[in-house]
Amino acid sequence: MPNLSIKDVPEAWAQALRERAARNHRSLQGELMALIQGAVAPDVSADTSARASLDTSSSPVTDSIAKALAASSAGEGGRPSAVVDIDRFGRPIIRRGWKTVEQIAAELKTKYPHGPGPNLGSSIDMIREDRDSR
Repeated sequence: MPNLSIKDVPEAWAQALRERAARNHRSLQGELMALIQGAVAPDVSADTSARASLDTSSSPVTDSIAKALAASSAGEGGRPSAVVDIDRFGRPIIRRGWKTVEQIAAELKTKYPHGPGPNLGSSIDMIREDRDSR
């Protein structure tokens, strides 16, 4: 991969970049890569203009994003989906629908009506038993 170098960066800018990297839990190198990635592959939304601009490029990264956009607009099982970000390897991160906490709790209660298991006992009792065995 090629290396890039920027000379004579004002100290205020460098400090702002260091702070931004710390806020995002990245190294300065990682933050700069994220900024450059955002500039060359801007935040993609599911609108047609973004899809059209991606379909005309020939980069493997943008090709995979374009495919993900096409798949996300169709949706899976009728659920809405969208490309929400790009991971550090250049692959799209796709969010497919969403559920509320209440919906998830109801599904788990339906799937496991008696809780984790009738003969498993209390986790507190298991911890005490383990602790007392030493």
